[in-house]
Formats: sequence, structure tokens, C-alpha cells
Amino acid sequence: MGLLIEEPSATPPGRLSCRRTPWLHWLKWIVLGLLVTGFARQCISLYLNNSSLQPVGPLEGPMSVLPRVTETCRPHTHLMFLKTHKTASSTVINMLYRFGEEHGLRFALPFAYLLGYPFTFNIHRIKGYHGNRAAKYDIMANHLRFNKDEVQKVLHKDTFYFSILREPLSLAKSSFAYFKDICPTFRKAGSLGAFADSPGSFHKAHLRNSHYARNLLWFDFGMDPNANVTQEQLLKGLAMIRKNFKLIMLSEYFDQSMVLLRHALCWPLDAVVSFTLNKAHYRQPKGGEEDGFDLRQPVVDVSLTPAQREKLLEWNALDWHLYQAFNRSFWEDVRRFGPERMDQEVALLRARRDQLARVCLRNGGKPVEAQHIGNEDVRPYQCGSVRILGYELQPGLDNATTEACLRLIRPEVQYKNLLDAKQFPRSQPYVRNPPTKLDVNGEIEPC
Repeated sequence: MGLLIEEPSATPPGRLSCRRTPWLHWLKWIVLGLLVTGFARQCISLYLNNSSLQPVGPLEGPMSVLPRVTETCRPHTHLMFLKTHKTASSTVINMLYRFGEEHGLRFALPFAYLLGYPFTFNIHRIKGYHGNRAAKYDIMANHLRFNKDEVQKVLHKDTFYFSILREPLSLAKSSFAYFKDICPTFRKAGSLGAFADSPGSFHKAHLRNSHYARNLLWFDFGMDPNANVTQEQLLKGLAMIRKNFKLIMLSEYFDQSMVLLRHALCWPLDAVVSFTLNKAHYRQPKGGEEDGFDLRQPVVDVSLTPAQREKLLEWNALDWHLYQAFNRSFWEDVRRFGPERMDQEVALLRARRDQLARVCLRNGGKPVEAQHIGNEDVRPYQCGSVRILGYELQPGLDNATTEACLRLIRPEVQYKNLLDAKQFPRSQPYVRNPPTKLDVNGEIEPC
């Protein structure tokens, strides 16, 4: 029997016949699929690295020691912060200024330092506003008296509204110390205790700047601080705030507030790390020096007896009910977030702050009086009888680290001037040395 002779294959030289080797046919498609998948992944990675889905990276230089937390959500860049008075809001606005500057966002800036405050906000208080055809603003954060109808005209529909509250007695002490010289009610009383004994005998609601003396939070949210305290009034006010604001923070729990805000905005850790700004020193003088501060200068008396505290809470009843309601809401938010998870994130935030303080700040990170700060760009201006403290940078920092640290400690006035000069380069020069006192009766932020 002879050998079986196959017909010559029609496959061109150098190519394998799929008919003769079917496994090679499938191998070819598998390899091709892997190549296409790899190429697709590379394209997606390139897109994400160049899109706003990427969170802000950590600060440069020696500040990048802690691990970066990878976010899977999209960072919010449309923000409205109602900057309430004496609530650590200057520290929050520094955070917003930093984020906006780093991302090239557009701010709704005032002509000077206030968006028409203490008058109810209207859009013509925004510098550079040219009517309804103007582009929307990304961030609104300077002091204003809330007016949702006007605010929403110049903000994006997906804007995240948030604010911060402070316990009313603590707020009253700070407000009295800061605004005593410009608030006729406080000026007439002389001391906070004397005012608390009989607030109605000092208060004249029709006088300019009298709003600092009663229910200041209620006023900042756009409501009547002298309204009768009724169930209907309270429910209406609380409903308005809940409807318009997605997060209400508490200054007494600032770190926990920053954790909630960070996750609500999908921001990286460094975006919410901050040092306390606009910090005041106003204890009563006890003679000589105490804690490194010269207390021989006049200091405001904000001491209160238990009876005076009760009277002052009654005087600020609208703020007290407001604070109690959102204190409960705040801890409900913490419970939903997870108490153990919150403790872990607060610890991480504080560790990062301590690390940055060691890198950035002189004197162990302790705040110092303004006259001891040589750099005018970070020297806080002074207000009334209190002394506003600031920070000094560590010497010998490299340029990138110096700039990153300056952003963290730059006071609100100087930072606003810097952003103003960037956003309106032809309108006015950047004022490097703001006045030591600012006139509250003009368009100037009082304190």
C-alpha cells in the first residue's frame, strides 16, 4: 500500500493554515483581545489623569510623606459657603481659597471685602458682574446675608451649599470682643456681663451694626434676629436652612466637621487640613506676661456669671434653638458616617496637621502676635481691643514648600487681595499691606 499524498495547501508561504491547526486560530484572537484591552486601559488611564476626576495631590516637598488616599468619586468644584461670624469661618475660607486657586476656579468676589453685608445680598455686589449673560461662579464664600433667590442666579445648579455654627454663648463672647467698638449696643453696655444683665435696655435694633448683639447666626442666614420666638418662627427658619444647605458644621467639633465636609465634597485630605486663622487673644489682664502674650494692653471683659449666661441664652433664643437643632443633625451625620471610622479619620487629619506644623511653622506651631511677624503677607490686621494672632514660617524652606505653607497661613484679607489681582489683573494692584483696622461702615470686612 502506497503512502497517502496530500494536496498542496493553498496557504501562502509563511502563514499557517487554520484548517490544519485550529488551536492557533483561537490563540490569534486571544492575543488580539489582550492587545485591545491593554490599549483601552491605557486610554482610560490617560483620560482620568488629565480630568477633574483626579483629586488634588498632596503638597510638594517634605509635605508628601503621608500616603495619598485614592478617591473614586468626582470632587465638587461648585461651592457656596455661608460665612457666618465668629465661627472659625476664616479658617474654612482659607481652605476654599486654596482649593480654588490651585484649580483655577472662578470666585464671586466683593468689590472690597463684603458682599454687601450687612444688607441682604444681591448679585450687583459681585465684582465684575455684568448681568444675566455672565458666566456662573464656582465659589462664593465671602461674608453676605443669605438670600437664596439672588445667590442662585449666579451659581451652578449643582452647587454644594454649606455653613458652620457656634454655640451661642461662646459666639456672644467673641462677638462682643470683636465688635464692641462698632456695635452701639455693646459700646453702651461696656462689659458683656453688664449687657447680659439687661440686654433690652441697651439694644436699639434700628441702629447700624446692632445686629451683632442679638441672634447673629439667625441674621446671617437672612432672617429677622428680633422676631418673636414662636414655634412657627423656629420651624420656618429651620426648614429654610435644611432645604437649602446640604451640610451644617459645628465650630466646636471642627475636625469632625472637616471629615464630613471632605467626604461630602470628595476632596483629598490635604485640601481640608488647616491651621486656625483669625484667632483672638482677649482674656482679662492679670498683670505682666502670661503664656507668652503681653497682657498689659486693654483687654475686653467677657466674663459671665451663671445667671448672666442664662439671660444671654434667652436673649439669643433663636440662635440657641438653631444650634440645638443642627447639633442633633450633626451627630446623626456622624452616626451614619460611623463613629469608629470618624475617630480614625480625625486622627489622620490631626496627624497631618501636626506634620505640616512641624514643616511650616516656627515656634512649634504656636500662634504669635502680629508685631512679631515680619512677613506682611501673613501678618493679620488688628481689630478693636482684641489681638489677632498669626504664624511665622520656618526659615530655610525651599521655594515650593514656602509657597505651599504660605497658602495655609495667609490671612483672609491678603488672600482675597491676591485672588482679586489674579481674577481682575487690570482693575487694581494687589494690596500687600492692608490697613491695621478696617472700617465696618464701608464695604470693608470688620473682623
